[in-house]
Amino acid sequence: MPEQTPAQRAVGDIAPKLAQLTDDVLFADVWERPELSKRDRSLVTVASLVTSGSTEQLVGHLARAKQNGLTETELVEALTHLAFYAGWPKAMSALQVAKRVFAE
Repeated sequence: MPEQTPAQRAVGDIAPKLAQLTDDVLFADVWERPELSKRDRSLVTVASLVTSGSTEQLVGHLARAKQNGLTETELVEALTHLAFYAGWPKAMSALQVAKRVFAE
């Protein structure tokens, strides 16, 4: 049996269609479009997750951002910058997630 994708592990048992759309549309299509680099897509995604308060999703996307070429220093700077646009509590929560992800 092939290894499950992160989306399949997260929600495949309860929402298999959402997992499929995540894999086939979001990551296999949208993330592969050449108009933005994966590094830029990661930065936009992290910023969007912070502004919406979606810290649970930040775990995977901070790790992905590092894989896509963003440094921990750049990510911390982005989170610091977002404190002034997204709100202090959202940035502080995001930084707590970043500390955990970067420690792994």
